[in-house]
This record gives sequence, structure tokens and C-alpha cells, in this order.
Amino acid sequence: MRDAFQWLRSLLFVGQIYVMMPIVGLVFAPWALFSKHGARVCCKTYSRWVFWSARWMVGIRCEVRGTPPQGEALIAAKHQSFLDIMMIFTALPTAKFIMKKEILRTPVIGQYAKLLDCVPVDRGKRGAAIDKMVRDVNAGRQEAGQLVIYSQGTRVAPGMKADYKVGTGILYEQLGQTCVPVATNVGVLWPRKGIMRRPGVAVVEFLEPMPPGLSRVEFMKELERRVETRSDALMREAGFEADAVS
Repeated sequence: MRDAFQWLRSLLFVGQIYVMMPIVGLVFAPWALFSKHGARVCCKTYSRWVFWSARWMVGIRCEVRGTPPQGEALIAAKHQSFLDIMMIFTALPTAKFIMKKEILRTPVIGQYAKLLDCVPVDRGKRGAAIDKMVRDVNAGRQEAGQLVIYSQGTRVAPGMKADYKVGTGILYEQLGQTCVPVATNVGVLWPRKGIMRRPGVAVVEFLEPMPPGLSRVEFMKELERRVETRSDALMREAGFEADAVS
């Protein structure tokens, strides 16, 4: 009975956040169309609405740990659901995401992604996608900011394994910037699929920065070790045993 009630609360929560998305997008559109700052304020306002309503509707409290960088940096993050995108974006002053090209066709989200100079890539053509990603990133460096890449290339459910893609290592070499790894447990409470949202503390944690100059192999190995180890610990904290799913 408790699960049925939580599922109903989750249904109402999911429904209202999708209703609010175009409403907030339209309210801010006159400002956002002419100002990246306006577009950021819009997206952060919507995200904060989601955090606020998640707390009282489904019992999810969102918590950012560590120190989000304020200057130019590469952010290499674990990705489990839509929630970690909003939490990372809200925690950073001028974030832009590397994302799959198909998102540009998504109503509201796609339009705001363009306004914020997010970098679309075609995941079906890996080599060409990486080359284009580097060119697009370099072309957009006139505005200092934090470039966010999901190193596994997609959402990965708690307990599941996925390789870390070479694109993160290439960007690290090409940009010559400090890389800040990010761990999370949000998928335990807000899964990548389905309606159910489970109560608890959803955490995004900014880890110790990795300085530029490491070899690609060394960087990728250390990045994966840090992010996976800390994400497993955060998931256990949320009541999920990371080794339970192979």
C-alpha cells in the first residue's frame, strides 16, 4: 500500500514538472532570446522548482557536496537521470553541456540548449563526433565557463557498468584545463526510466580537481576510479548496494 501511494505521488510530481517546463520557458523567453544570462536564470529557476516540489511531493532532498568550480574547467560527471543534469547546472555559474544531437529537437530543452551554447554530438559516428566536439568547444571558448561531459556517454542505472568513453580524455588534452570529476547517487531515487520516485537524499558531489598535464591513459584510469568509487559510496548511503546488480 505504501508503494502504491508513493507511485501515485510520483505520478503527480512527474506530471507537474512537465507541465511547468513550457510555462517557465515561455515566461522567460523574451529575456532568454536576447541574453545567455536570461536563459541561465530560466533554467535554474525551473530546476529549483523541481528541487522544491520533489522535497514535499515525493520526499527527495537534493544536496550538492564538494566545491563547484567558478572559473573555466572541464566537468567529467556520472550520469544517472535527468535530476543530476539539473543539480550540476544549478551548482555551476556558467555551465554548458556536451549532449547527444537528438536533444536539440526536444521541445523547450532543445531551444534552451542552443541558447546556452551546449555542444551537440552525433553518437552514431564516434570518431567524427569527437573531432566535431573538440572544434565546437574550441570555437565557443570566448565565454569562460564550465564544460560538462558525461564520460560514459549516457545514463547508467545504479549497479550497471559502462565503459568510460575516450572523448573525455581527448577534451582534457585539447583544452588543457583542470578537470573536476563529479559523482552521484541520484539514480537510486530518481531512475532513468519509469514513474516511481523514492524518498531520500539525492547527492551530486564535486570531487578533488585533476590538474592538466596527465597522460590520457593515466587521466582516464584515475577519473574512472574516483567517480565510480565515490558514486558507489553515495549509492550505499542512499540504501543501494552497488554490487547487487552485475
